[in-house]
Amino acid sequence: MLKIAVVGITGLVGSVMLKVLEERNFNEIELIPVASAKSVGKEITYFGKKIKIVSVETAIELCPDIAIFSAGSEASLAFAPKFAEKSCFVIDNSSAWRMNKKVPLVVPEINAKEITDKTKIIANPNCSTIQMVMALAPLHNKYQLKRLVISTYQSVTGTGVKAVKQLEDEENHQLAYKAYPYQIHRNLFPHGGSFLANGYTSEEEKLVNETRKILSDYKINISATVVRVPVTGGHSMAVNAEFYINFKLNTVRNIYNESPGITLYDDVNNNIYPMPLISEGKDDVFVGRLRRDDGNPNTLNMWIVADNLRKGAATNAIQIAEYLIRNKLVKG
Repeated sequence: MLKIAVVGITGLVGSVMLKVLEERNFNEIELIPVASAKSVGKEITYFGKKIKIVSVETAIELCPDIAIFSAGSEASLAFAPKFAEKSCFVIDNSSAWRMNKKVPLVVPEINAKEITDKTKIIANPNCSTIQMVMALAPLHNKYQLKRLVISTYQSVTGTGVKAVKQLEDEENHQLAYKAYPYQIHRNLFPHGGSFLANGYTSEEEKLVNETRKILSDYKINISATVVRVPVTGGHSMAVNAEFYINFKLNTVRNIYNESPGITLYDDVNNNIYPMPLISEGKDDVFVGRLRRDDGNPNTLNMWIVADNLRKGAATNAIQIAEYLIRNKLVKG
């Protein structure tokens, strides 16, 4: 029986991973739920069965075939190699391994073929990066990207449980725990991650570096601004994409209609466009507001929305696990 460990099972993403595993019928596996010391011994329910949470050390001794990590960079750096030494495939949701040249950074619809039986650590991209490259990759293949200007509108769920609690407390006029430096209810701020010496943030830098790596094109010019907004349903992005080759809007729409994992949601005459409320709980990336940039040739404006806890994290990781199983890289 295939053994799959989920490290960080009690977190926001970990709980969604559990749900997605059930939805995608991983019912014939031995699930190993893993969390920090304070949660060890507690129980989770999986397909109606109670399973006790274990420590990461115990999980390593159980020699899982696949370990899906969502416990932060520090835990990934410390423990992912120890799982890999046991011939376990590690799918890591943190930023720890993403820019390591020996580690593939994978969105299965785009570059799953980079995974081999020797790539024991596989990186899951940043949530905003995943939804953006899903929308851009099919166009890049045809028209070749030259430059991207990106503004994100990121859900508080991207920061975690404490940020959701801050928003809820502020909405209820309670004294809020501060996950952010400012009030988020009825507010937004251009700050995601930590500020770097060049004035950009670490979240903005991820969009630049990860996009180039996934698309295997380090010549794309990219400028990003990350904004945190008081919503919980998903991340939104305004993307201005300049290509070397001209395009027709009807062809772009046809490409999206034929691209797996993308829903074209674009009928402005009927007020149909992507929103977090539309994407919440779904695995597709929603694309709309398609229009030419009249001030720049070969340039497309688009609006992209996805549930950052699902395709932006849990679902993408589990799709990687499915690829490993389907291609017999793991046999159980």
